[in-house]
Amino acid sequence: MSHTVRALAATDTLPFIKAQWSFYANDPRWVAPLIMDRKKLLNQKVNPFYTHAELQMFLAERNGTVVGRIAAITNANHNAAHNDSVGFFGFFECIQDQAVATSLFSAAEQWLRERGKTDIRGPVNPSMNDEVGLLVDGFDGPPVVLMTYNPPYYQDLIRGAGFDKVKDLYAFLLDQQTFRTEKLNRLQAALMQRNAITIRNVALNNKQQLANDIRLLKDIYNEAWEDNWGFVKMTNEEFDFLAADLKQIAVPDYVFIVESHGKPAGFCLALPDINQCLIHNRSGNIVTGAWHLLTKKKRIDTVRIIVLGVLPEFKGKGIDGIMYHTVASRALANGIRYGEASWILEDNTMMVRGLTTTMNGEPYRTYRLFQKRL
Repeated sequence: MSHTVRALAATDTLPFIKAQWSFYANDPRWVAPLIMDRKKLLNQKVNPFYTHAELQMFLAERNGTVVGRIAAITNANHNAAHNDSVGFFGFFECIQDQAVATSLFSAAEQWLRERGKTDIRGPVNPSMNDEVGLLVDGFDGPPVVLMTYNPPYYQDLIRGAGFDKVKDLYAFLLDQQTFRTEKLNRLQAALMQRNAITIRNVALNNKQQLANDIRLLKDIYNEAWEDNWGFVKMTNEEFDFLAADLKQIAVPDYVFIVESHGKPAGFCLALPDINQCLIHNRSGNIVTGAWHLLTKKKRIDTVRIIVLGVLPEFKGKGIDGIMYHTVASRALANGIRYGEASWILEDNTMMVRGLTTTMNGEPYRTYRLFQKRL
């Protein structure tokens, strides 16, 4: 059966967003996004990401029914940082039909070629600082907060359109019952004493101090991750935009700064897995979403450790382990049993080794980025 692919205007985000419901109506593991949040993310006049990026949305339709969607993305800051001409795709959804998938990718590829791009990489929604990667292993449960989810056949569609793997990202499951050992407790105590470690929470409830802390977090984040594959520094405006969103769901115990001998050395950002509440909010409505969060938050038994940023001069001193141990201790006090450390680059051997051998973590989900020459 024939289908058509059409480009949407930058302001026509709602049909693009709501198309996602067509693909997951019968999937109990899917967590519907909050429509209001998605509109803000895609709003090219509001989201500061688009001061250095462009995004073009496409819908595939058959007899008036949406059968696929994709966004093509340029990111000038990425190209400047990595001295390349890579473009990106994101927000990919498709029925199990290779012809539909190939036509969506063809539309995105042509749009990127017209803007001088030589490669296409994804999925990123819409950048490496947002939701990243295609789930390729670990389909046994719903995603944790700010992680992606998709049917298993998507990887076949992407490969069928000529893409190859460029990088895998891991998610590790940490269990309080196996993570915490006396040996680990003694090691953390010794490391804290040796490095004169102090820990303070980010001032989430003090507006003036929070502004100072956010500037410090941005500086640590941009410097700590600078050498990571695919990383692009966030602008002040982007970091403020993200911080304002995360503040709505952050818990003070899980957002803290580590100092060594009185100097900032790193910071940790972990979030309660609110997806355990939002999975019941199938409509994506913000009002009902807030109700589910309010009435079901006691069911949350997992935190996601999103960022562990350690400044280069303090790497190799065990500060990342101290932050994991601190999050685990605080989570245990709040009745939280599990932690997900995600995402971790497959070739970040030090972090992978620490999570598996020292912390008894299980690499239980894999997310993949694909790339194709244009």
